[in-house]
Amino acid sequence: MRFSTSLKLNHVFRRLYHTSGFADGYLVLYARRNRSPENRVGITVSKKLGKAHVRNRVRRRLREIYRLNEEKFQPGWDIVVVARSRCVDASFQRLTKSCLHLAGKAGILKERGQ
Repeated sequence: MRFSTSLKLNHVFRRLYHTSGFADGYLVLYARRNRSPENRVGITVSKKLGKAHVRNRVRRRLREIYRLNEEKFQPGWDIVVVARSRCVDASFQRLTKSCLHLAGKAGILKERGQ
């Protein structure tokens, strides 16, 4: 991730959970402006989704989706992506489509001309 860092602090995650999120059957996306020129991204996968290897696979896939599409996101946002249970069996293309759709609804994607 060239333009982003990871979110690791629990209080930042909790602050984002109190904002209005955008959801579909696969993911929930929370976004809030930060005061830095880069994005901070956090990914949450619940133990309800499966054992550690399942959760790690979902986390790796979501991180890769963000990395491949990082230039489409506006800088200066804290973003938390929460995986839902349908995310485990979803294809990579379906998760990519879901993530970009939710980011568009949240208004954190760059305009086409930029």
